Amino acid sequence: MKEIMIKRTKKFAIDCWMLCSKLPKTREYNAYVNQLIRCSSSVGANYRASQRAKSTADFIYKLKIVEEEADESHYFLELLSDITIHQKINITAEITPLIQESDEIVAIMVASIKKIKNI
Repeated sequence: MKEIMIKRTKKFAIDCWMLCSKLPKTREYNAYVNQLIRCSSSVGANYRASQRAKSTADFIYKLKIVEEEADESHYFLELLSDITIHQKINITAEITPLIQESDEIVAIMVASIKKIKNI
């Protein structure tokens, strides 16, 4: 499972970057694009770091960061979706699967944390 998640979270970051590369290069878009690139890449980086955790508490802490960053990615994807729809830029087909993936990553992290804590 861990190798699958390492690849999946890395792909999520790359796919978000690819989406961002297609958006207009304006100051307004750049504010959200930079945030999305930061938090989506943090998903993969922190999941990878979780695999080197020094304790169970450290492992859970890092998985919580992954959960938070995936949820933050969802937020910025929604913002970009709403803005691009308003500006008649059609990238819904690319944003929708990324929102779904961010939700799935959040769900996997929540389930993993609960399992570790025996909740």
